[in-house]
Amino acid sequence: MKLFEKIFSRNNNEISSTQELVAPINGKVIKLSEVPDPTFSKEILGKGIAIYPDDNDFFAPCDGVIENVFDTCHAISITGLNSCEILMHIGLETVELGGKYYKSHVKNGQKIKKGDKIISFDKQAILDAGYNIVTPIVICNSDEFEIKDLKVGQVSVGEPILSVTKL
Repeated sequence: MKLFEKIFSRNNNEISSTQELVAPINGKVIKLSEVPDPTFSKEILGKGIAIYPDDNDFFAPCDGVIENVFDTCHAISITGLNSCEILMHIGLETVELGGKYYKSHVKNGQKIKKGDKIISFDKQAILDAGYNIVTPIVICNSDEFEIKDLKVGQVSVGEPILSVTKL
């Protein structure tokens, strides 16, 4: 009976596992509904939050694996330990920059730890080029999770911003 209880308990923990995402950059957290792009504000890609960055370096919001660093380095996707699929999109329409002003510090398939530097960018150059620097952070497989915003307003790197619990 104890073996059954251990297996049941382990499976139950996996089903209800929660992953906390922390701020990947200093800045101002806003509701996703406030992002001036319907793809994000209408949660077409998933639920989440957005940050207006104060700095030029993005850090991993959780432990996980880098699934895709876009060729232009303006966006990156991470799979968290509880299988949440996280997309961080640095700026709106910034794919048009073709990678100018962005540098990746990670590669596809790389395991990461919360706080690892993953992307650097030149915030001022992107703003000077006429782009909005707001950065949506969405859970692309939101339908598999309960997602709670933990913070709105000014945030520092490492502060909890989202709680993502497997349904």
